[in-house]
Amino acid sequence: MPVDMVCTPMTTPTPHLTLDGWLDGPIEIIPAVDVLGTSAVRLHQGDYDAVVADAGDPIALAAAWANAGASRVHLVDLDGARSGRVRPEIVAAVATAIGGVKLQASGGIRSLADAASLLEAGADRVIVGTAAFPDPAPWVEALGDRLIVALDVRDGQVRTGGWLEGSGFAVADAVARCLDAGVVRVHCTAIDRDGTLAGPDLDLVASVAASGLAVLAAGGVSDPTDLETLANAGAEAAVVGRALLPH
Repeated sequence: MPVDMVCTPMTTPTPHLTLDGWLDGPIEIIPAVDVLGTSAVRLHQGDYDAVVADAGDPIALAAAWANAGASRVHLVDLDGARSGRVRPEIVAAVATAIGGVKLQASGGIRSLADAASLLEAGADRVIVGTAAFPDPAPWVEALGDRLIVALDVRDGQVRTGGWLEGSGFAVADAVARCLDAGVVRVHCTAIDRDGTLAGPDLDLVASVAASGLAVLAAGGVSDPTDLETLANAGAEAAVVGRALLPH
């Protein structure tokens, strides 16, 4: 479908969802809502052709997480991530649906104007990956702590362009650039674990957290016990998708 199509509610009902067992963990849990077309989906290892879960209407899903007690929702526009075009209308619809719950948004941000459009639509933080390298400094200067830099990692290398392209930076190099630029917080995804329920990449999380960056860890989380191990590895929060859906 065209990436500029407005995301309208699907007819698929959202099942009753709960965060029981997750909210009392040692670190914050941030439910993920990944949007492909007009559906909330989970991909296997970032493969756009491998949808392993379809949760229907993303707006209803985000509202369900808010109603379940989430303090923040993580919204990803997968179409935007690979096309380089933001869809502020999705952000606005989700922000309205979740009321006072905070919203961090990503997907398609290639310019400061793109970031501003998502903040104006209702996000309180934006996640920037592709456009943050090689130099995150202009983003830090413009956005301050509203910026999260995405470190999407496969085989020790940071991926960009919806995880479809190489950035040319090893994790350590990307971390160093973030520190030099004054980045406070990163969203660190182990791509090979994402959508697999295979457990988080604790070595990756620990290596990034050891730098002093605040780490939102993603990829492979399977149950609430993973929150303890992620906390021990130094994560500030866990972004969780597939593990929260019926499976």
